[in-house]
Amino acid sequence: MGRRATADREPDCRLVRFEATDGVSLAGALFEPSVGQASACLIWLHGTGGASVFESRRTNLFAAALLAHDIAYFPFNNRGAQVVRRAGDRLGGSAFERIRDCVFDVDGAVRELRRRGYRQLFLAGHSTGANKIAVYDRLKPRNRIKRYVLLAGSDDTGLLYDELGPRRFRAMLAKARAMIRARRGDELMPVLTEAAWPGGLITWRAFHDVANPDGDYNVFPFNDAVRGRRPFAAVRGLRKPALFVYGDRDEYEPDVAALARHINPRSEIVVFEDADHGFTGREGEVGEVVSAWLLSEV
Repeated sequence: MGRRATADREPDCRLVRFEATDGVSLAGALFEPSVGQASACLIWLHGTGGASVFESRRTNLFAAALLAHDIAYFPFNNRGAQVVRRAGDRLGGSAFERIRDCVFDVDGAVRELRRRGYRQLFLAGHSTGANKIAVYDRLKPRNRIKRYVLLAGSDDTGLLYDELGPRRFRAMLAKARAMIRARRGDELMPVLTEAAWPGGLITWRAFHDVANPDGDYNVFPFNDAVRGRRPFAAVRGLRKPALFVYGDRDEYEPDVAALARHINPRSEIVVFEDADHGFTGREGEVGEVVSAWLLSEV
């Protein structure tokens, strides 16, 4: 069963700086078991809208649960961390991110961990991080990840549609396409409300990435109005065993029953009672369930 997590101290970690495979500089925290060398490591993808693993309460709590099962843990700030950030010679952050660029970030993390001796790699993502796993799997079908964990995957496209309303949503999507054609896609669009987009700032290109019903972003199309031509195709097509985790009080109200109709036979869904989108107060329990599933036989 592994060692019980120690509740009275924070788990030790080291800061790891590495590069995505397209050269963008990234940084993460590598938690490793104190006894012996772990052979397995879980890579963590955070959500969008200004997220950072270095400021998340979840980071240490998940690390403790995984380390108790001798699984190393590597949460890192991807290029979409924070709202606006400097990423080498370019601007990054959620305001500028395209979701398909997650392939460069994940492959950079995989390369770094393999350099450090890890051969059994898992990939977990929370919120938009869960969407990124499906995008990564589709765009990089031959990858080194053994299993996926998708926590609280969200319908960002549908949420944006609901907040803006049908008319404004369609008008802004059309404007985004026009700005991209005019080679002005990297300009910031007028500030959105916090409810429409966390942080409020986003470029026309990044907005189009989120809002396009038939684009990469629309992995969990719970909203019928913006389902796109191939709803849940990315979920059905996952090539590795996958665990989907939700809270029954997720404030974004995902339709877990609809999702269950589309997952493949190697996938499972776990729903935590009295848990919100971030699993607040239940992080350790979620970490225990994830650890047990990663080490189980499928």
